[in-house]
Amino acid sequence: MSQGLLYVVATPIGNLQDISPRAIQVLAESDLVVAEDTRHTRPLMQHVGADTPLQAMHEHNERAVLPGLLQRLEAGETIAVVSDAGTPLISDPGYRLVRAAHEAGVPVRAVPGPSAVTAALSVSGLPTDRFVFEGFLPGKSAGRRKRLEALRSEARTLVLFESSHRVLACLEDLASVMGDDRPLALCRELSKRFETVLHGTTDSVRATVAVDPDQRRGEFVLIVGGAPESGPNLQAAIDLARELATDLPASKAARIAARMTGAPRREVFAALGEDA
Repeated sequence: MSQGLLYVVATPIGNLQDISPRAIQVLAESDLVVAEDTRHTRPLMQHVGADTPLQAMHEHNERAVLPGLLQRLEAGETIAVVSDAGTPLISDPGYRLVRAAHEAGVPVRAVPGPSAVTAALSVSGLPTDRFVFEGFLPGKSAGRRKRLEALRSEARTLVLFESSHRVLACLEDLASVMGDDRPLALCRELSKRFETVLHGTTDSVRATVAVDPDQRRGEFVLIVGGAPESGPNLQAAIDLARELATDLPASKAARIAARMTGAPRREVFAALGEDA
């Protein structure tokens, strides 16, 4: 009996021309393509001229369909896994199948290609040498703010996904929890017709999105600058803010001092509050 093979295939995040020749070959030559949503994948298959059968596998049925897929792999078939867009398993279902294939001794091969994470990082203008991928934050504000509080002191660049109906609320929570001057790039509809990348701070990007309904449409990746390292900068900022606070409101003094030194505004403002 020949050995089966599982491919994890990256597909375009928007522009169909981004699919690789190898991905086209694998999709055409596999015995089955497992898709997050067959209705979404079928136009791609038609675009590349592949008539391979499709089967849906999503978060609601992954456990149920896994035994049958594993049986086919153990029988020697080749299966390709795709998501709706980008690299599978990144905030998408599929890891259980990959894990089961490994446990069964079935080879798993990557067909690399488009990824919204790396695409957004590459155009963000923010540090990319170290980053943390958080995917989608909780949908409700309370849960979202709690998660952001846990990430507030993270020094590495943060990568977040967000949906159109929550993006403004997410930006408001970001500004509230992490400070209104945290560097931010909002990447919308990457590789698609209405692609835009807004650079600025949590406050300036929030303000732009609030007044422009078009900037609340589509799919979003938020790249958030990491927290400045504490230490000398923080103490220097506190000292500067104390001087400024003799003539300015504490909030404005903290904002100016934080901007000039790179220290966290909230911590500077908190120190001024302790002086009161």
